[in-house]
Amino acid sequence: MSRDKIFLCRCEDVTLHEFHAAYREGFTEIESLKRYTGVATGFCQGKGCLAEAALELAQLRGTEPGTMRPTNIRPPAEPLTFAQLASLDVPAPAAPDAEEAP
Repeated sequence: MSRDKIFLCRCEDVTLHEFHAAYREGFTEIESLKRYTGVATGFCQGKGCLAEAALELAQLRGTEPGTMRPTNIRPPAEPLTFAQLASLDVPAPAAPDAEEAP
C-alpha cells in the first residue's frame, strides 16, 4: 500500500507520506512534527497516534524508540471538577449582524 494512503493520525488526516515529508523538510523532533503536521492534535489528543508517530520518528532517525523525547504536556493551571466546569457562567454567543446573515 502506498504511504500516501496510510493514515498516521486519523483525527487530523495526517498520512505517513506527509509525516516523512515534514521530517525531510527539517522537522526532526516530535513536538515540531506535531505542530507542523497536526499529528496528535485532533479529537483524541494523540491517544490514537502519538506512540505510532514516535515509533515512526525513531525509525526515521535510526534510534531506539526509548530515546524519543515526549511532547509538551500542558495540564490546566488548576485541576477542575466537572461540577465546577458546569457551573461556569458562560455568555451566550452573540447574534450575527443583519449584514452577515445569508
